[in-house]
Amino acid sequence: MTRQELQDLIAELANEFGVPGVAAGLWYRGDVSYVCHGVTSIENPLPIEEHTLFQAGSIGKTLTATALVLLEAQGLVALDAPVRRYVPELNLSDVTAGDQVTLKHLLNHTAGWEGDFFPDTGEGDNALAGFVDRLNELEQLTPPGTVFSYNNAAFCLAGRVIEKVTGETYESAIRRLILEPLGLHESFFFRDDVMTRRFAVGHKTTDGDALEVARPWGLPRNGAAAGGIVTSVSDLLAWARFHLRGARDDVEAQYLPDNPRLQAMYRPTLHMPGCAFGDAFGIGWFLTKVGNAWLVSHGGSTHGQEANLAFLPEHDWALVLLTNSSPGGMSFNEAATKRVLAACTGIVEPSVQTVSAAPSELAEYAGEYRARSMRCLVSVDESGEFVFAVSNELELNALMSENSEVPQSEPTVLRALLVREHADRYVFASGPLSGTTGYFERGQNNRVRALHLFGRWLSLVDA
Repeated sequence: MTRQELQDLIAELANEFGVPGVAAGLWYRGDVSYVCHGVTSIENPLPIEEHTLFQAGSIGKTLTATALVLLEAQGLVALDAPVRRYVPELNLSDVTAGDQVTLKHLLNHTAGWEGDFFPDTGEGDNALAGFVDRLNELEQLTPPGTVFSYNNAAFCLAGRVIEKVTGETYESAIRRLILEPLGLHESFFFRDDVMTRRFAVGHKTTDGDALEVARPWGLPRNGAAAGGIVTSVSDLLAWARFHLRGARDDVEAQYLPDNPRLQAMYRPTLHMPGCAFGDAFGIGWFLTKVGNAWLVSHGGSTHGQEANLAFLPEHDWALVLLTNSSPGGMSFNEAATKRVLAACTGIVEPSVQTVSAAPSELAEYAGEYRARSMRCLVSVDESGEFVFAVSNELELNALMSENSEVPQSEPTVLRALLVREHADRYVFASGPLSGTTGYFERGQNNRVRALHLFGRWLSLVDA
């Protein structure tokens, strides 16, 4: 794919999905291309350029995971050790889980407690300590190490582990361990650093499908370890290339003397076929089977911004996409990744095949599924399609609004079908999330007990 072909593709997809601004970076077999399109904000439009800063969201979790792998190489932590070895004050609602949870459970989303917890514990250096003090408010849904469920709170706790073993703030430790050694000089955590540079603001769609600026812009400081990084496309592609070198093992990873530790991050620690984000999870990274290889990736969603980073070691290929629109940016990232991957490597990901079923056959899946920040009512219509009515709970709505009183939002209605030859899996059949997959989970009695939605484990009410 030439740079002009990439430029044309980005412009085409930005127009299709209503994305005001995009920065893309492509590495393929030694060649690098940066492509930018659009503006930073519809209210104060400045051209997107290579050094424009975007919120990378949960891609920052790969920094947290890599920092702990680095600290393990230095003998300061052990990923299989209990978290309480490093944070003895950890107090969870489930005492047994508090004794059992390890660092690896934090880094592969199997800690088992409710993961979307966003209290604001201030902007001081004690923000993460204050966050950890409130973890006992979270319900333990599954025993540690047993079920994948995307867990922001676990990564915040991982950030606190970094603070405890280094004696530094999380942000300072990440800068010393990763950003400075790798020359990532356009990556920041604090708004005062971002606001003196050109940066993108998020956008969301209104009820009339028009775009508006998403407010507030930033997240509380305690979310830094889970997704507070703000960076440029050039820095993020350099981060991908660092990991790509470690995965290929043909160039020494200068700042990780024990290179096999880096490679281990891209090996499955658990499998979750049918998950929205990948078929398996390593340490800090999603893994998707493409042919006979693992595509390594992580996305990032903040308020009105969507990012994605992916690399394929066997083909010496990496792609970074930064957008300032949600949910359009999510659809943009998925489409762009597939088309660039196919153009460069010839790998075409097959479309998910669906199967129709009689409404009576789907009745066992119907019901109310709930987690701390999300509620989903699943019903079945006369055509044999699932109807998902998904709503964020008030705590998450309040975080994403500047208003002190936030009404319950109207649910988003999504339609889904069963996936052919895969019992209990579904795929969204239309709309901006078309092609996104998930699955239902059964208990020991073989009855449906939970819904896996957008990577989250939602329990069936009264199951």
